Amino acid sequence: MMNKLADQKSPYLLQHANNPVEWYPWGDEAFNKARELDKPIFLSIGYSTCHWCHVMSHESFEDPSVAKLMNETFISIKVDREERPDIDKVYMTVCQVLTGSGGWPLTIFMTPDKKPFLAGTYFPKESRFGRIGLIDLIKKIQNLWENERDELLKGTQQIINAVQEVADEQPGNKLDKKTLNIAYDQLSMRFDDKYGGFGKAPKFPSPHQLSFLLRFWIRSNDTHALEMVEKTLNKMRMGGIFDKIGFGFHRYSTDQEWLVPHFEKMLYDQALLAIAYLEAYQATNKELYAETAREIFTYVLRDMTSPEGGFYSAEDADSEGVEGKFYVWERNDLYEILNEEDAQIIEKVYNIGKGGNYLEEATRKSTGKNILYREKSLSKLAPDFDMTYDELKMRIEQIRQRLFEYREKKIHPGKDDKILTDWNGLMIAALAKGARILNEKKYSDAAIKATEFILENLQHSEGTLFHRYREGEAGIEGYLDDYAFFIWGLIELYEATFNPKYIKLALDLNQKQIEHYWDDNIGAFYFTSDQSEELLVRQKEIYDGAIPSGNSVSMLNLLRLSFFTGDTELEKKAEYIGMVFAELIRKNPVGFTHLMNALDFAIGPSYTLVIAGNKEMKETVKILKEVNRHFFPNKTFIFRPADEFNPKIDELSDYIRYFDKINDKPTGYVCVDKTCKTPTNDIEELLNFMDPRWK
Repeated sequence: MMNKLADQKSPYLLQHANNPVEWYPWGDEAFNKARELDKPIFLSIGYSTCHWCHVMSHESFEDPSVAKLMNETFISIKVDREERPDIDKVYMTVCQVLTGSGGWPLTIFMTPDKKPFLAGTYFPKESRFGRIGLIDLIKKIQNLWENERDELLKGTQQIINAVQEVADEQPGNKLDKKTLNIAYDQLSMRFDDKYGGFGKAPKFPSPHQLSFLLRFWIRSNDTHALEMVEKTLNKMRMGGIFDKIGFGFHRYSTDQEWLVPHFEKMLYDQALLAIAYLEAYQATNKELYAETAREIFTYVLRDMTSPEGGFYSAEDADSEGVEGKFYVWERNDLYEILNEEDAQIIEKVYNIGKGGNYLEEATRKSTGKNILYREKSLSKLAPDFDMTYDELKMRIEQIRQRLFEYREKKIHPGKDDKILTDWNGLMIAALAKGARILNEKKYSDAAIKATEFILENLQHSEGTLFHRYREGEAGIEGYLDDYAFFIWGLIELYEATFNPKYIKLALDLNQKQIEHYWDDNIGAFYFTSDQSEELLVRQKEIYDGAIPSGNSVSMLNLLRLSFFTGDTELEKKAEYIGMVFAELIRKNPVGFTHLMNALDFAIGPSYTLVIAGNKEMKETVKILKEVNRHFFPNKTFIFRPADEFNPKIDELSDYIRYFDKINDKPTGYVCVDKTCKTPTNDIEELLNFMDPRWK
């Protein structure tokens, strides 16, 4: 028997389509049924690659006795948080207000008119160790609903008021350099000097924090900022959080050392980490960072790309019902797959132990399995094998390929193959940066293909965006993040290809975003469109968590588009975003590090760089390549085909129409904080205008 999730597109909802629980998708049918039967709502929110969502499902939602109790007591609704982040954000705030914390699975108990009265996350099937079990909790709610409903619902309005207060803005004066300094100080205080990263376990990559530190290093010349970035990137690359065999990063580390990951892989992590490694490569010219970015792209283009060019959302932590089973190794298996010499090399390089280094989470006892990680760099390990660095590197790559081929025959973790506009926008931005910085056309080709996929499949005829695509069907009205992240990708794609089509698309979508998401009363962007479903509260997101907020990304987008077009109204809107949340940000700027990147751009120095010339000329190619090699984060990069009025670019960026070649050579025009330097044909002079430290 299939329940009412059977015709949904979400892989997460489909995972629960044959539960004995009579699940409904979010919608009028469920709420009308709850009113008709006078039952409360059991709302369960999660996502397809969530380990504890799987645990709660296997424990409770697949159990006929629990399902019977749920069906008698509730109308039960399942929501995929990745499809409906608007619902998730509202009710996650409810959970945080009521319990002081949150997470997934998110469990909400509420009235048929969507008013919450109780919230939590994972509930075990039965009560244990002082934690109430789902069976006992349902019986208690059933009794209260039938016999003491007024008492049960007495606090619902206070809960709603508290959620609305959390969503309230805290306007203030313009943010300034002092805010950047405080953010840096806060990161410095939280920095783990031994293992890199920030704080203790669990430890998340948070790549936008690293991007901020790179910008702060450029601004202040504080070498500690760069040291924090490099330590973190190196330790993550060596740790178990990075998949040594198939590449790509796992979601986060359960320990302080980056050794034991939570094994799911998310598209947005790959995109944001690739950007961080690419920027570190520009800043340091260290090949390891470029290599890591290339490996991330190898994983994404191999395993996370649809035939049509869109990017899938995630891969599960679990396979065959066991977390991490696909990724861990027994020592004996390595000796069976490899010859003895190669097995000994991999054993020493990746710290393989007979007893295993992967401990069972509950008991902390050895599983006999091993996570591949490194404690030493290959250059330090090479003498142990009487090899040069290059010889050891080549040997390990040969071994990796054999292990990869073996692993491919195993049962793979589940793949969430829905295609989300916002996460695709992040991947387009990363690939476009990769194409430009690494001079790799295959990355811009992949970014272009994904962009065309979105335009063909996830855009309304009137130009607005859908959020989700799966199995030939687009659906769900776009959210702020869909516009902000896709616009970011389009800006990066323009700078990688200099095709004016992409900057025109960015400007058009930016106008749609302003039209449907901008708050005309106080400023900044709502998360949902003015045409979206009305929930308890229409929220504005500004916190930069695992993913930067739509407002933070939009602030930087607006600044870059303003510098591109000369439209100061866009710059004013960017300033309003900072001011709308100013006091909230000042209290804890480390929570808004992508917005700090935008603030760094706004404070300046910021640059407009225009290259006028012919793309085919060797001198032009040389200039473009040299500029892309260096870390100039606060620049807008425009290429103007010279010798004639070029309507495609000149009409978008009106002020550049008089920029032309000088001395029949490609010419650079650099403006610093809207003050222009002397046009130059000389690469060294141009780079010196951009940053006197470039040498």
